[in-house]
Amino acid sequence: MTPLIEAEHLTRYYDKNCAVKDVSFILGKGEVLGFLGANGAGKTTTMQMLCGNLAPSAGQIKINGFDLLDQPKAAKLNLGYLPDTPPLYKELTVQEFLLYCCALHGITKASRAGAIKTAQERCGLTKVTDRLIANLSKGFQQRVGIAQAILHNPEVIVLDEPTVGLDPIQIREIRTLIRELGQDHGVILSTHILTEVQESCSHVQIIHQGQLIFNETIAGLNRQMNTGTLQISTRLAPDINCLSALPGISSIEQISANQLKVHHSITANPAEQLAETIIACGWGLQELTPIKRSMEDIFISLTKDHLDA
Repeated sequence: MTPLIEAEHLTRYYDKNCAVKDVSFILGKGEVLGFLGANGAGKTTTMQMLCGNLAPSAGQIKINGFDLLDQPKAAKLNLGYLPDTPPLYKELTVQEFLLYCCALHGITKASRAGAIKTAQERCGLTKVTDRLIANLSKGFQQRVGIAQAILHNPEVIVLDEPTVGLDPIQIREIRTLIRELGQDHGVILSTHILTEVQESCSHVQIIHQGQLIFNETIAGLNRQMNTGTLQISTRLAPDINCLSALPGISSIEQISANQLKVHHSITANPAEQLAETIIACGWGLQELTPIKRSMEDIFISLTKDHLDA
């Protein structure tokens, strides 16, 4: 199966400043790729290159097999794009704006009503179709922006910071929509919000100072979040030497007389043996909790390591 996006060695300079350096990745159908980075990391520049709004200084982009530089029209027919500021004409109604976008996308007059109906249904806009865009909430305006990006049923949908400025309920609704779109399309979601990636994406890439420093599935990310540490509380002070002798335990950090942090091999979790030993010895097990790194911890660790390298 042809990948929906093939980006190879993308590089972009602004004068002598390298905003994006040697970025490569592949996106397939049914994947939602979270493109994560701090403000100024190079996310938007990369998105603009992928959408043909900005030419790379070096590298190649293929959209559904079409080279974006050599066959721009064919490539862009397979592409839907929501920039960080939705391109809306707020003096129009939702219906009028989407009709205008149909013309821009080259959708035939006979197919426009069906395309608009489908996009409105997918984006939850059927009840506001005759309202002025200016009178809609920020969340509904974002939905209109996504609707214009999917009107022509593109293979690839690129969303740049789609939940910025939304309230928690609106954010949840947009995330649900993104997951639904990811079932039938390839989606790239650019964001600096860590939980956004965990909630919406199947894959994650982290860009820092213009370079990709992390590329993993969400399942792989979750494995990295497992630190191999257990926090234990007991009613009576346990025998540290006895617990240290259990297989798989690398070290024990004593927080207080009755509180421990047990570090162990990730591949050999000794939680069950620890619990059995503590209970059998009568020390009174009160807590046994795995400690996980947050995605924020991983992000900070990766970016710090990159700076120190």
